[in-house]
Amino acid sequence: MTSYTTILVDIEDRLATVTFNRPHKRNAIDSTMVNELHDLLDGLVADGDVQACIFTGAGGKAFVAGADIAQMRERTSEDALRVINGALFNKIEALPFPTIAAVQGYALGGGCELAMACDLRVAGEGAKFGQPEVALGIIPAAGGTQRLPRLVGLGVAKDLVLTGRTIDAQEAYRIGLCNRVVPDGEVMDAARELAGSILQHGALAVRLAKQALNASSRGGQDVGLLLEQISQAVLFDSEDKHRRMTEFLDKRRKK
Repeated sequence: MTSYTTILVDIEDRLATVTFNRPHKRNAIDSTMVNELHDLLDGLVADGDVQACIFTGAGGKAFVAGADIAQMRERTSEDALRVINGALFNKIEALPFPTIAAVQGYALGGGCELAMACDLRVAGEGAKFGQPEVALGIIPAAGGTQRLPRLVGLGVAKDLVLTGRTIDAQEAYRIGLCNRVVPDGEVMDAARELAGSILQHGALAVRLAKQALNASSRGGQDVGLLLEQISQAVLFDSEDKHRRMTEFLDKRRKK
């Protein structure tokens, strides 16, 4: 495994844990972190052994407090069109395995957008979420204006984006921005438990289910239903489906 300067990586039992490791900057996303994450994720996909991934932040005070403002200030329209952070978050969303954001502390701006690019979000009670970009004269342009409405509805998304306000974990849970809220000291345990509940199932079924679910919010129902049907056809002929159904029927006969 390659050694990185802004992230830490641990892989065990098909589960990768990626830790954003700039605690002195509240794990703000800079260009080095973006490049290192691209390299890591490409490697995980190519290797094929990882079947779930948890993203978290070092230090306990922030998941990711946002993009590095010093670097953002110097970016131009040409940089914006390169979709630097957005391309990374698109890659995270499209990963062939489920991803979980384990959020302690601040998940603001790009940090909130990164968490939304993950499939599931587990938050500590002290977590804070928000899209404060308008206060800096920009918008949440790394997927924030698209993913947030899908998760919480258009009206709530407009409230959060246009006011730039920060919300706590309980409000995030109430509006559907996070899936679990646990005590701060239990965030990683809860994320690992959630990952474990996914890893016990068929890897191909989970992968295709994720793709079909993602398609439901993009191409419309007709496209989503077509992908759902094709995925099921692939799974019906898989060895894993036959084995799991045989085991289920054998257990029922023994009762």
